[in-house]
Amino acid sequence: MPRVLIDISRLCYRQLSGRLPTGIDRVGLEYIRHYADRAHAVLALGRFSSVLSRSDSERAFRLLLDPQSNATRQRLRLIMKAYLGWWVSQDITGCVVFNTSHTGLERAHYAAQLRRRGARPVFFVHDLIPVTHPEYCRRGERERHMARMRTAVTTGWGIIANSRDTLDALGRFCREMGLQMPPAVVAPLATSLSQMETGPRPVAAPYFVVVGTIEPRKNHSLLLQLWRKLVERSGEAAPRLAVIGRRGWECENVVYLLERCRQLNGVVAERGACSDAELATYLRHAQALLIPSFAEGYGIPLAEALSLGTPVIASDLPAFREVADEIPEYVDPLDGRRWMELIEDYAGDRSALRAAQLERMKGFRATTWQQHFQAVDEFIENL
Repeated sequence: MPRVLIDISRLCYRQLSGRLPTGIDRVGLEYIRHYADRAHAVLALGRFSSVLSRSDSERAFRLLLDPQSNATRQRLRLIMKAYLGWWVSQDITGCVVFNTSHTGLERAHYAAQLRRRGARPVFFVHDLIPVTHPEYCRRGERERHMARMRTAVTTGWGIIANSRDTLDALGRFCREMGLQMPPAVVAPLATSLSQMETGPRPVAAPYFVVVGTIEPRKNHSLLLQLWRKLVERSGEAAPRLAVIGRRGWECENVVYLLERCRQLNGVVAERGACSDAELATYLRHAQALLIPSFAEGYGIPLAEALSLGTPVIASDLPAFREVADEIPEYVDPLDGRRWMELIEDYAGDRSALRAAQLERMKGFRATTWQQHFQAVDEFIENL
């Protein structure tokens, strides 16, 4: 295995600003856990990238893996040291540089600089949703993501994709842009929630869970409209809904429903910050996880729920079928009537549909991080 460098830029700056880890961040943290004993950290600083010394890298990795650590001064010192020393020539010839976050790829010189110094960038591609579904993303995100993908395929030594669906989308992008795809591998993601100790039931009544940043693509508005109807039909007997995830962008209609809709008061609960242990507890006791997304690159919450023995009702997306095959109930994300039927059925004690899914999931085995990194390490060795 060649020497390893890990770009920690996104993780470092997000932790410094006090933000909770997203799914992309969790992937980066797992790469640190796997390679930390032999890796150096890379920190991007504007137009430049600095490779930290081995001792500074070890310190940076420890800080990133300990989010409770109150070490702002240490983090700032590492950033300043990297900034002051970016120009120092370090021999990184032949080193593999893992970028697991898309960060910096909108600037072509980021990877080109690494290549000029003899490094071999390997980029993790999580999805092409801003390119394929720009209507669900921030203004200008499509152009930025196209630049990221162009950088990845033109300067990357290799590509790691989280799903076959993501890799197929990247292949279509390359064909449309007239670009040559570098060597690539599909390495499905893993979940660690199944190893968590879960607490007692957090909600007495039957309840469902939706997990993810509140943004248009996640289709929270469908569920909240359905829940208002459920309350109108059943009153206090209506099942509860736990909305777990921070508020994102262009989600005003969902926020207004959460804050102002009287029918949802006391029935729908929002949890913006949730530890892994709390999330595992909510999932373990739920009637089902609901995922009405319009587009996804993978399906970590889906894998987490099934690994904890919780049924899933999800949009019929190729990425979800890669993760869970025929186990969940699949529904068109616009078919509100069918979502309502399934929610009402799964809320009951004697749901035949829920019992059937519990039977189907007995053979489910979630991908492990060991399997993920076995695929990645073999890919790097073959390159």
